[in-house]
Amino acid sequence: MTRRRATSRNPAKAQQRIKAKRGAAPKASADALFVSPGGLFNGRRVQLGTMAARHAVPMTSATREIAEAGGLMSYGPNLADAWRVVGVYAGRVLKGAKPSELPVEQVTKFELIINAQTARMLGLTVSDKLLVAADEVIE
Repeated sequence: MTRRRATSRNPAKAQQRIKAKRGAAPKASADALFVSPGGLFNGRRVQLGTMAARHAVPMTSATREIAEAGGLMSYGPNLADAWRVVGVYAGRVLKGAKPSELPVEQVTKFELIINAQTARMLGLTVSDKLLVAADEVIE
């Protein structure tokens, strides 16, 4: 049996819009909140985590900082590894390599972070298989 959910896009592009959206989740009967990666949301992750907790809405993202700020979980690229690759590329260019001749690389290391404390607060049970697969579990 497949359970279908309607999705709604509710973009916020400035501080004022985030403040205006604070009450949007319960009014729209949101079952979850996905926070897009980026400076605007990352800079307000504590505010978003507080809002999600207040309304008992699970919050997820592709960045670990959201899970650390009270989100339920995150799954995305390991940014430390991605920055390491950037450093290697910069080193090659500084040693004389032509950027146009360097191979294109994609992030290959992803991480799953689960916030068990948030799961308990929301009354959710995270399966043992998922907990074992996680790179980090926040207690």
